[in-house]
Amino acid sequence: MPGIPSLPLNISWIFLKIINKYFCYNNVMRLLQLNAWTLRLSTNIVDMIDRESPDIVALQEVPESDIETGLFLTLSQFMERVRFHHRFFSPVYGFRFMTSSIEFGNAVISNLALRDEATVFTNLEYKPNFSLEEDDYNARNFQHVVTEDENGAKFHLINHHGYHVPQHKKGDEFTLKACRQIADYARTLDGPVIISGDFNLEPGSESLAVFEGTFRNLSTEYGLTTTRNNLTHKSEVCDYIFVNDGVVVKDFYASEVIASDHQGLVLDFEIA
Repeated sequence: MPGIPSLPLNISWIFLKIINKYFCYNNVMRLLQLNAWTLRLSTNIVDMIDRESPDIVALQEVPESDIETGLFLTLSQFMERVRFHHRFFSPVYGFRFMTSSIEFGNAVISNLALRDEATVFTNLEYKPNFSLEEDDYNARNFQHVVTEDENGAKFHLINHHGYHVPQHKKGDEFTLKACRQIADYARTLDGPVIISGDFNLEPGSESLAVFEGTFRNLSTEYGLTTTRNNLTHKSEVCDYIFVNDGVVVKDFYASEVIASDHQGLVLDFEIA
């Protein structure tokens, strides 16, 4: 008897979603984490999304504007190329461009409903007229959304781009303060919590240790040796997904699609 032909990865995942939805009691969801590198490889990011077929995506380093710049893609333009219905953008700064402005920050895009959106700054505050020569580029925030699927299952998602120490990924007093702020905030939330982002920190840093006890660090637990790729000379692990015990991890891995100078991280999970 001939064997059953294997399906491409994205088709297999979509097939699994259909089986889960209509024939099973569980509901596996998929999160994609990616530092978007200002969407400069937007076609590759679309390819990554097509292959991985996430329900929700946490992005860092995202530009947005109400005009088409002609120089780079904005979040609004990118949303026209993908199948997501919801978005939440949290800029850290903006600057004037021609007759309008461009903003830069974090974004969550999703086919799951986004509720109770919040933006919390961990360093400095939003600056609408940012100057690279005069201002500190390390304005940082995190996004918090309550996400709900079609069956009413809810979880909290926190999306963050960490403070950048130019010389190393060991962290400093600013990264420690930010991680404590995020961890303390996340511990007050009731129910399943996922924390995602490019933290600009190596796994053994004192700053990341503040998540221990309450949150599993999946990047270290699953043995990732790098979250970078051949588009950069850097080789460290600096991108992470953390979960509390309300999240049942079904799978976790780094995507093979190159869409940034960071690898995309994929989490398959259920709500406990």
